[in-house]
Amino acid sequence: MEKALKSMSLEFLGNGKHKISAEKFLETKNTLFLDVRDQKEVETIAFNFRIFGIETLSIPIDELPDRVNELPKDKPIACFCSSGTRSAWAYIYLFSKGFNVKWLEASNEDLAKLLKPGRIFKAGKH
Repeated sequence: MEKALKSMSLEFLGNGKHKISAEKFLETKNTLFLDVRDQKEVETIAFNFRIFGIETLSIPIDELPDRVNELPKDKPIACFCSSGTRSAWAYIYLFSKGFNVKWLEASNEDLAKLLKPGRIFKAGKH
């Protein structure tokens, strides 16, 4: 964890190397969408990006340390929660464990706006 925190300089954070936009995320193939929201939140608003070639996994933030072995080391991971707080914690934790991880800079609303019928139709044609 110390090594991860020491690498988070102003330059690192200022260059945005730790995050990915919702738009860029949908363009990235072979990525894992890690939803760290509580199960009740996921049941209320669930996101599935399989049609875009993106795997989805829900692990509430408080379960992440016990379930970290479920995460792949061989593909990028985008951490998500509705406010950005829990996903930031997940990002720091996974980064410290050596995962290829990004903080998904998006809210529920941001993701829903991207999932328009035209985009879904085009993704399904591949």
